[in-house]
Amino acid sequence: QVQLVESGGGLVQPGGSLRLSCTASGDISLINTMAWYRQAPGKQRELVATITGGGDTTYLDSLRGRFTVSRDNAKNTMYLHMYNLEPADPSVYYCNAGWAHYSGSYAAYRELTSWGQGTQVPVSE
Repeated sequence: QVQLVESGGGLVQPGGSLRLSCTASGDISLINTMAWYRQAPGKQRELVATITGGGDTTYLDSLRGRFTVSRDNAKNTMYLHMYNLEPADPSVYYCNAGWAHYSGSYAAYRELTSWGQGTQVPVSE
């Protein structure tokens, strides 16, 4: 089994930056692909970014250039750097991970087995 724990959320002002972390533990061999999702109140969950074991990344088009996903395999941790946060960005951010024969295409990503508990990112003055 795999456990995922997100951290780094918190209140940020519009225009501010934040870095989220997702640390995996347990049977790490069950992970090659990881992703970030977010869900705003009253809205459907949406895929924010993906990263393969080789470090290939994809993004929701509207977030490209403001969000950057990365991973440190030695630390079993994935990161999401968020810049210039906007009032439309507040959400609960979730980590998703598992094993997949994944092409690296945003459209081809399918939810994987393991989920974190989520971390909140409110954006407000």
